[in-house]
Amino acid sequence: MKSKNYRLRELDFLRGVAILLVLFRHQLLFSFAHTMGWIGVDLFFVLSGFLVSGLLFREYSATQKIQPGRFLIRRGFKIYPIYYLTYFFYLIPILISGKFNSIGFLSDLIFIQNYTWGFGYAYAASWSLAIEEHFYFTIAILLWLALKNNWIKLIVEPEKKGFSQVEKIILLIMTLCLVLRIFSNKMYPENHVLNFTMTHLRIDSLLAGVLVSYLFNFRIQRLKNIFSKNKMALLLIAIAGICWTPFIEPMHSFFAMTIGFSLLYVSFGILLIAFLLINDINLKLNKIFSTAVVNLVCKIGYCSYSIYIIHSIVIVSVAALDIKYGLLKNNYAEFVLATLLSIVIGIILTRSIERFFLKIRDNYFPGKVNGIARKIAE
Repeated sequence: MKSKNYRLRELDFLRGVAILLVLFRHQLLFSFAHTMGWIGVDLFFVLSGFLVSGLLFREYSATQKIQPGRFLIRRGFKIYPIYYLTYFFYLIPILISGKFNSIGFLSDLIFIQNYTWGFGYAYAASWSLAIEEHFYFTIAILLWLALKNNWIKLIVEPEKKGFSQVEKIILLIMTLCLVLRIFSNKMYPENHVLNFTMTHLRIDSLLAGVLVSYLFNFRIQRLKNIFSKNKMALLLIAIAGICWTPFIEPMHSFFAMTIGFSLLYVSFGILLIAFLLINDINLKLNKIFSTAVVNLVCKIGYCSYSIYIIHSIVIVSVAALDIKYGLLKNNYAEFVLATLLSIVIGIILTRSIERFFLKIRDNYFPGKVNGIARKIAE
């Protein structure tokens, strides 16, 4: 069931779930939801890996080449306007307090805050945006170089069994990330924030999405065969890989910060495959949650980037006003107000600022791939 503008409704639903998890993480309503809410970012990572690499894969399939410059410019029009335009609001409390730090400020501006600062300087949650930025540049440039110099071949024979060259490379890098996580957490446990945020320790979650995207775009029949033959076992693995998250705070957990991250991307990768391959997934979602609820979550998912950008300052502002004026009676009211404001403002930002810049982008830098491959990633 595809909408008229070629968006995959089911992927917007997953985006909506991811941003709702983040909202639960950054506000204390239910302890279990607060504890597990951090995995929303990991779900975003897997989805981003799938969607963004899919644009490059489809471009190559259509044109037999990749243009990294055009790709990065188009991503820039999507990411930068809202980030930079709203960043000033995060700076205001710092400027008022007189504790401005130029290194932190510059780190936020050029997306290296996850190495220099741990979390973001002015906007703490921006560490994940830094990882995404590093991923965009890395995959675009390395894939371009690899294809230009014939180091790899994306397209393989349909009947080929076993792992392809690309799959082996991705799995090798993912394994290396796990080894680096184990080493870093073992040798430098006091650097728990950096161990949580540094790109080279987290990029395997995005690569899990790339792996799914590669299979979906170039080995779809093999993917379908594996999933259809092992559907129940895979779904049980996905559940098992997530079920521990309501009970363990990740930041000081060696398990969560090493194997736990790997379990999450395995689980979310399987979940993504299920959402892509189950033909009546939208009908099933409607039956489980109701059409109205699913549509609402999908709309939230469509605006999830803007909501993610603005939600922290909204939460802090609501809490500050409540402390000053005492208008809200309990945590429930504060949570509802902050969540609704984050969603509403995020929708407004998406439909005004983001849409405005995307129109400029499409006028001057039109996408090389039309239809579903482009629409679902925007």
